[in-house]
Amino acid sequence: MNKKFLVIGSILSAVSILLGAFGAHGLKPMVTSEVLQAFHTGVQYQIYHSFALLLAGILYEKFCVRFVKLAGIFFMIGILLFSGSLYLMTIMKASAIMIPPYIGIITPFGGIAFVVGWILLIYAIRKSKL
Repeated sequence: MNKKFLVIGSILSAVSILLGAFGAHGLKPMVTSEVLQAFHTGVQYQIYHSFALLLAGILYEKFCVRFVKLAGIFFMIGILLFSGSLYLMTIMKASAIMIPPYIGIITPFGGIAFVVGWILLIYAIRKSKL
């Protein structure tokens, strides 16, 4: 097992729950339903990929370590870029701060990182000698 992935995945899972509650109760009166839905999407993808990070931590010793480790790193990058950019845009809209165009461009790169993480995990499992 990879203890770092397990710890980070657990922390990110807890943060997902807190952010989800904040979105449902604190943000609701501050932003439009469209902005709230984007925030919710960030929370949803963060929890999914926090669990994926936990999975990578568990599978670390059973499968090709190098590719499982890379998968975990890409899951973390995806959370940062995808969910993080959605959170940032939501906060900026709630605060009436103009959003620079480059922030919205970051989100798809996070999505690509998620996909790369899953492909690396598949490759690690396929490459194993089980």
